[in-house]
Amino acid sequence: MIMDKLQIESTTLWDFPRQNYGDKPHGNNKYNGVTPAFVIWNLLQRYTKEGDLVVDPMCGSGTTIDVAKELNRKVIGYDLNIVRPDIIKNDSRKIPLKDNFVDFVFIDSPYSDNIKYSEDEKCIGKISCEKTEFYDELEKTASEIARILKPGKVMGWVIADQWIKKKFTAVGFLMWQRLEKYFEPMDIICLTRHNQTSNTGVWHNRARQYNFYLRGFKYLFIMKKPIKQ
Repeated sequence: MIMDKLQIESTTLWDFPRQNYGDKPHGNNKYNGVTPAFVIWNLLQRYTKEGDLVVDPMCGSGTTIDVAKELNRKVIGYDLNIVRPDIIKNDSRKIPLKDNFVDFVFIDSPYSDNIKYSEDEKCIGKISCEKTEFYDELEKTASEIARILKPGKVMGWVIADQWIKKKFTAVGFLMWQRLEKYFEPMDIICLTRHNQTSNTGVWHNRARQYNFYLRGFKYLFIMKKPIKQ
């Protein structure tokens, strides 16, 4: 994909078959739970300008860092699992930045304990989304994001539901309720899922035979920090 042909998405359904765009890597497409780079590109094009400070509290393989730098934004990426030197080791529940300091935050958080993100016992991804504790801990991260964001500025949060062992958990809706305590809703984007391990003929046949649905999308919640009167 040629950079000058990239277009900002105009609907609430985003479908990116590849993790990357262009000729340069943005993060590592082999990393567990990696975010499609074009998701971040779209958000930064809409809600930031050159020179703005972008923060990703769970930046994984650094996709947000690479996209932000390419777009001439300042960027800080934190994670518990350090895979490259420009990522700062930090727990998202206590972000070492001052209040009302950041122009945009992006986060692709764990959806449950389905993916091994790190060996760190403090990792929220070690908690099942079937437990209230999972949402309690992610709410601590949400509170920190609200604290560091400037009033009126925007954050994007990616999360997905879970169906496992014949039980559905509406992770997105449950997390949305927590986020509304801190942010004003702007929109919900549906991100089409690709390349997950269940996207095979065997699993599609099982879904039909045993009457369940494979996860076909993730949520991208777009929310704004209120401007207090």
